[in-house]
Amino acid sequence: MSLTVADPAASSKFFTSHLGFREILINTDFIALGRDDAAVDLVLMRHDPEVDRTGLRPTGVIVSFAVTGIAAEYERLRNEGADIGVPLHQGRGGEWGLRLTDPNGVVIELVEWEPPGGFQPPD
Repeated sequence: MSLTVADPAASSKFFTSHLGFREILINTDFIALGRDDAAVDLVLMRHDPEVDRTGLRPTGVIVSFAVTGIAAEYERLRNEGADIGVPLHQGRGGEWGLRLTDPNGVVIELVEWEPPGGFQPPD
């Protein structure tokens, strides 16, 4: 997955600090991130208005990751001071989710698919 952002280093710091990614390749125009347990790598590409006249931005994009132990992840992210835009909540289908925003405005959704009657959120 590739995301075009104004500041790849800021997004990289967010993904490595809060979401367990590691930098695989660093270039002046992009940073490639990966996780040993993830099926997808993430490439953060620098937006260059001289080259990219399409205006590609992560606006309206939600990057979603399925996780286990979302209540613990929520507490960890709160303690780390991550920008949590939508706190831990239960959706209509019984799933639990939360949303974060990185420094470039990329919205990241963490979701745990639990049947109704699953765990209770923290107080």
